[in-house]
Amino acid sequence: MSNTTVPAGLQLRSLVKPGGQLEISLAAVPTPAPSPDEVVVRVEATPLNPSDIGLLFGAADIGTATLSGSGTGAVVTALIPERAMKGMAGRLGQAMPVGNEGAGVVIAAGESAAAQALLGRTVAVLGGAMYAQYRCVKVEQCLPLPADATPAEGASCFVNPLTALGMVETMRREGHTALVHTAAASNLGQMLNKICIKDGVGLVNIVRKQEQAALLKSQGAAHVCDASSPTFLEDLTQALVATGATIGFDATGGGKLAGQILGCMEAALNRTAKEYSRYGSTTHKQVYLYGGLDTGPTEFNRNFGMAWGMGGWLLFPFLQRIGAPAAQALRQRVVDELTTTFASSYSKEISLAEALQPEHIAIYGQRSTGTKYLINPNKGL
Repeated sequence: MSNTTVPAGLQLRSLVKPGGQLEISLAAVPTPAPSPDEVVVRVEATPLNPSDIGLLFGAADIGTATLSGSGTGAVVTALIPERAMKGMAGRLGQAMPVGNEGAGVVIAAGESAAAQALLGRTVAVLGGAMYAQYRCVKVEQCLPLPADATPAEGASCFVNPLTALGMVETMRREGHTALVHTAAASNLGQMLNKICIKDGVGLVNIVRKQEQAALLKSQGAAHVCDASSPTFLEDLTQALVATGATIGFDATGGGKLAGQILGCMEAALNRTAKEYSRYGSTTHKQVYLYGGLDTGPTEFNRNFGMAWGMGGWLLFPFLQRIGAPAAQALRQRVVDELTTTFASSYSKEISLAEALQPEHIAIYGQRSTGTKYLINPNKGL
């Protein structure tokens, strides 16, 4: 293909209507000709991450989703509860493209040497709007993959790997020596477990099911706590004593778990304290909420002294804070360990049109461990 002739393609879009309806559909969009420092990527793999699903469905009740039309003309409609519409005010009437990351083959390139060097290469892309057949992106948004890597292997190069690496880097930069992670059997959690084993970092994994605990233990995890166990709080405290973890990353967001982690950190520190303090341990304990698997309020009891913090953590602001050289070093590690530490698994590959089918939405919309889907926008075409 020439460097300037690029095809139009389909793009998945999510629209919130003022009347309280969510509409998801496919739109035919032109693909811009690349400027000198841009390339056009034929997208062949893009994951349905929880953050993507959050934008795709907004505050809609997935249980109300209905389908009209078929194939590329299909439209999914779902109802948004009236109480949730206030939070959707900023996106009313906007048909928003979805998909943070993906991978594919560069089919057209601008005139710069950097762009031309990517022509024909398989690249991972962090560019937004990746649920599309074609994307025109800046060269710096691309991560060239090894020659033998497939788009599916590189589709999740950014969000999960860099989040896992970012957690360990945050731990180090804030003076902690070990960490806690929830929803730990997820793709991201399995990556974090491998990183910590390789780097010699203490990690306490929190899961919700015994089979998830068994999975992580089979991968070498030393400390796995099942939140459904009647001995969970004691198990967690013991794991914190063993590791000395004083920082945690919580994917659930809502509910009591973040507060329980802080409380158990305090209990673990008190078991090895040399003297009593009425203000609690002077060691700072920190839990970052980085997800919202539980959309309810965050609840906690103040049973962890005065040296504590609870806040939000997001990947992109973190990368900006550490600067371009440090961020590039993390990206290079992902490439170097693409099929080992940072390998992702998916339960199913679907097309853009199949992503609108209710039977698929019912599964990937759960955002549960083991139900992660991969979209191939050019599947069957």
